[in-house]
Amino acid sequence: MNRIINLITRQPIWIFVFICIVFFSFSSPYFLDIRNFSNILLQASTIGLIALGMTFVMINGNIDLSVGATLALAASLAVGLQPQLGIMGAVLVGLLSGILIGALNGIIAWKTGVDAFIVTLGAMIGVRGLVFIYTEEQAFYAYDLAYSDFGASSLFGIPVLALIFIFLTITAHLVLKYTIHGRNVFAVGGNRVAAKEAGIRVGPHMLLNFILIGFLAALSGILLSTQMGASTPNLGRNYELWTITAVVLGGTRLTGGFGSIIGTLGGVLAIAILRNGMNLLQVPSFYVLIILGSILIIVLFIDKRFSEPKGVGA
Repeated sequence: MNRIINLITRQPIWIFVFICIVFFSFSSPYFLDIRNFSNILLQASTIGLIALGMTFVMINGNIDLSVGATLALAASLAVGLQPQLGIMGAVLVGLLSGILIGALNGIIAWKTGVDAFIVTLGAMIGVRGLVFIYTEEQAFYAYDLAYSDFGASSLFGIPVLALIFIFLTITAHLVLKYTIHGRNVFAVGGNRVAAKEAGIRVGPHMLLNFILIGFLAALSGILLSTQMGASTPNLGRNYELWTITAVVLGGTRLTGGFGSIIGTLGGVLAIAILRNGMNLLQVPSFYVLIILGSILIIVLFIDKRFSEPKGVGA
């Protein structure tokens, strides 16, 4: 019980998740249906996978704005190359594209010293342009039904895509909390100079995290395309904003050095539950944007008030 209380105290997003569950449970008779919860997990998995990588990058004190474009490129390659390479070959190329984009972002930020915000902003624009060039502004459809069948498959009544998200969430949590790399993530984000003096190879360390988020963004795009049985050049639009919102709602600070996978999971579920519940109540989607935007501002305000040194901002 004490652990639960401590979790709620340190990560208040779970209070919001609980309130949403209670509210929508009374507001809609369909919300507590087991199939609806499966849908929530399925909807959360796409943004959730990217949010796992974004947590590592943001605790590091960086940010990646190219994830939506990376998602679109990986999905387009995984679907578009199937006639030539088959499903497995096309999927591997899609995943490789995410890894290469992440590596490119990391190397440029490391070697040039340019802020990751600017580097990945440029990548977001450039990669999205590549997607439109490759697809010729057309949607691609999977030729093999096995591809879309995978996106619709389930195990023990739970969508396979949701199970993949749950497994990778547990893995990311264990890596961040119990490994040397996880400890270095916090060290670099908390004080980069001190991390260097402690013997941490900051550049290669940051590069690894950018590769991680590139891979997860590509994986997210490919899994999303299996759900749709297709890919479009506009796939993943604004996903970087949804992802950053989920991570920040989960308690990760934009300045780095603080955050957790459990908090990010709470942020992802908060967005998924709110969108699902509003949809059940037939509330227009733009109200969700207003609510999430307001909550995000409040969370950032509270975080700033509690994290800034005394005497600052007076």
